[in-house]
Formats: sequence, structure tokens, C-alpha cells
Amino acid sequence: MNARRLTVAAALAAACAAALPAGAQEVTFKIAHFLPSGAPAQQKVMQPWCDEMKQASGGRIACQFYPAMQLGGTPAQLADQAKNGVADIVWTAPGYSAGRFPAIEAFELPFMVKDSSSSSKALWAFYHQHAQQEFAAYKVLAFHTDGGQAIHTAAKPVMSLKDFSGLKLRTSTRVGAKTLAALGGAPVAMPPAQVTEAISKGVVDGALGAWELVFPTKLSEVTKFHLQPDAGAAYPTATVLTVLMNKAKYDRLPADLKAILDKTTGDALVARFGAVFDAEAADTKKRITAQGDKITTLSATQVTAMKQATLAVEDEWAKQVGEKGLDGKKLISAARELTGTAK
Repeated sequence: MNARRLTVAAALAAACAAALPAGAQEVTFKIAHFLPSGAPAQQKVMQPWCDEMKQASGGRIACQFYPAMQLGGTPAQLADQAKNGVADIVWTAPGYSAGRFPAIEAFELPFMVKDSSSSSKALWAFYHQHAQQEFAAYKVLAFHTDGGQAIHTAAKPVMSLKDFSGLKLRTSTRVGAKTLAALGGAPVAMPPAQVTEAISKGVVDGALGAWELVFPTKLSEVTKFHLQPDAGAAYPTATVLTVLMNKAKYDRLPADLKAILDKTTGDALVARFGAVFDAEAADTKKRITAQGDKITTLSATQVTAMKQATLAVEDEWAKQVGEKGLDGKKLISAARELTGTAK
């Protein structure tokens, strides 16, 4: 009798499930990225975003995170993981796939980015005006910048342009590498997860990196000297970051869940990233100062010298993207107008 009751109950449950309206469909988004799970990008931006969607959907939207490349591959392959459905959503840097998304690289050019909040808002506008075509294979949920990359070194402080000579630093993008080379340094490409070990073994002298990365990648344990521009001034380079979604996954969502996703992404997610990255930058600087690290701020004269040294980077970039059918000078002008960094 008990077995019969269980069978009947199971059949009823199955029938009820089949009778649920399409709007009651549940979905779990597989979200992949390249940093450890404790990174602010996951803990303070994407997890709260997921929590918001879960609450708004009555528990029908959930997220499963795969940090630190747990789905395999390299950071450069994250864009393809979203495109091919290995992950539903990825947080990545388009610049990791060198040359694949050329227009958006304009925001990584020398002295373009002052902070994350203002530049991320500008970048989101730039994407809509100039770069939608190169991301047509995705549902783009957000763009933001890392707020600018400071110079972090282990043994030798960088105090001026001459101190870059021969300095081996990890760089995250091809534009950042060209900028460092123009300053006299020696760029070394490597994933974020390898940076700390490379510095501790003397493979590189330090890294170009956003303040947000310092503690998650343990740069705080192997670097003691940090160079940044003055408040309100632009950094030598920056990294563009994006949240990309598999287009088919988005298209299959029921209308009410699509509406929740749309409401919580775009402008809202861009602003969330910008605010968190700026707050992390401020907090990180306080924490590393408290542990005895030295932060040097570039003078106006030093910034002028560095800008002069990197002029060729902008010209070369404009020429390279021009070979791909883009008007490089127009893109640069648009980016500088949006960021307020016009020369």
C-alpha cells in the first residue's frame, strides 16, 4: 500500500510539474571567471547581483560560480566559453584575446582612465556607440574598467620615467604591454594566478595591475612599492572588463526572467562594478600603507613626460585598427571625450 501511494504521489508531482506555466521555469546560470572566489568582483558585485535576481524571481533564478578557471582553459578562452555554452555567463577582459575586440581597446590606451565609476559609465556609452558589432555573438550584460593600473614592485621603487628602464612587469593586455615598452620597461604576459609566484622567484620585478587585484592575487605579499597618478589624473593604462552571456541561453529564458535579468544588468551592473572597484582601490591603499608599503604619487611633470613617451602607442594603435576597417582616430577621440581625458 505504501509503495502504491508513493507511486501515485510521484505521478501527481510529475503531472503538476508538467502543468506549470512557462513563466515558472527555473534556471541556474553557470558563471565563470579568472580570479579566486574571494575576489571583490564575485563577492561584492556578482554574488549580490545573483542574490537580487533570486529574490526578484521568487527563487527561480540561481547562480553557480566557477572561479579561477574551474571549467578549464585559460582566461583568453573565457569569451569562447560563453559563446559556445561551456559557461552561461563569463566575467573577463576582452584584451586577454589579443586583437579580437579591437574597438573596445581604445579605453586601454595610455592615460585614458581616471577611476572605475566614471570610466565604466563612459565605456558603456562607448560600447553602444562604437563597439556593438564586435560583440554581436553575445548578450552583453555590462562593461566596466578596472579603474586604472598602478605599478607594483618588489624591491625597487619606481619614482620617475627613468626608473622604468629595463623593468620587467607583468601586463594584462597588448595595449598595456605596448605602453610599458614605450616607457622603457619590459612587458611580460601571464595569467593573474601566476603573478605572485613569478615575482617571488624574480622572474618579473612586479606588475601593472588594478588596486582591486592586490589582495586577491596576493600581490600584497610580494610587493612593497606602488606608483600611482595624483587623484583625478589618468593612469598609464587600464583593463577593460565585461560580463558576457551566451546568446541562446538568454533567448530561451521566459519573458519574466528576461525582464529581471535586463533590469539588473546594463546601467545597474555597470554602476555596481564601478562603485565596488573604486571602494576597493581606496581600501587597498589604506591596507597596504598600514602594512608598511610605500605609495608614490606621480607629479604633473612626471605625468607629462610619460604621456610624451607613449604618444606613439596611440598612433600605432590607430594604424593597426585601421587595417581592420576601423577609424582609429575617431575611436580615440570619442573615448577621450567620454572620459574627459582629451589632450
